[in-house]
Amino acid sequence: MRNAFRFLLLLCLAAVPAPAQAQSEAELREFFEGKSVRVKMDMPATQQGIDVYPDARRPLNFEEYSARLKANGISIKNGDSVMITRVRLKEKLIEFQLAGGGYGTFGDDTSGSVYTPSTPKSNREKDLEKLVKSETNASVKRQLERELDDLKTARAREDLRNQAAAATAAEAKKARIAETRLHSGSRFNLRYQEGVPRGLAADGVMRALAEYVDFPFATDRPVPAAAPRAEEEFRPSRFAVGGVGGGTIRKGMTLAEVEQALGRAEKSTDRNEGALKVTTAIYSRDDQRITAEFVEGVLIRYSIASR
Repeated sequence: MRNAFRFLLLLCLAAVPAPAQAQSEAELREFFEGKSVRVKMDMPATQQGIDVYPDARRPLNFEEYSARLKANGISIKNGDSVMITRVRLKEKLIEFQLAGGGYGTFGDDTSGSVYTPSTPKSNREKDLEKLVKSETNASVKRQLERELDDLKTARAREDLRNQAAAATAAEAKKARIAETRLHSGSRFNLRYQEGVPRGLAADGVMRALAEYVDFPFATDRPVPAAAPRAEEEFRPSRFAVGGVGGGTIRKGMTLAEVEQALGRAEKSTDRNEGALKVTTAIYSRDDQRITAEFVEGVLIRYSIASR
């Protein structure tokens, strides 16, 4: 009887559906790879790419982003259309690789140095070292020592010439690596503190990257809203003003274009995030207060609140 009960219990447990897991890597690759997207920000020329933390209060660390741009240059410029070349799913990370994924992956030579071996001793120098040690005649020994010194000096000069040639070759190699970096793409790294969410599919990836990437191929497949947010697009029916887009604003617009649509800001403050200038501007329209944030004069986010 007890065994029969255990058997029935096992059957019931087997019938319970397993918790939903994140969509498989194969499914994400099938959906994304080979399609083109448009980036909304400059991307560093390195496989480190840009780290995005979708579940953090500040999804992007601008100081880290600025440092990578400064150290590696820009491989993909704001507004460029590039191909998704690979998507990789890990426990706490989704790699979203663009145009090659960035320089510095396995097989890429990242060292700017050129190895230069020391000039080896000649057989004559080795023989002289032995003869000097064993020679007892002072006059002959001095002659052998002078010859040995001449050979050592010649070898030292050869080392200096080789080092100078290596230094020139190293500079040329660094220039080649820097140029290659600019044509090797970059990537976004979606990093989740508690692991990639269960059930996360292509729509969730696109939501996480929506501020930084446009997905033209998905325009006929709307991305479901993740949750109500304060941020929304201004519509002409609400703000019937002249200017860009008939009074609408959107991410990626310049400060001048936003002011053309909404008028001058009531208040504006600047701060630095690494080497980047971040401007926070506050606008008022009717009964609403609009707070907009610009990085180097480009709108990256905005929110609406009642006055």
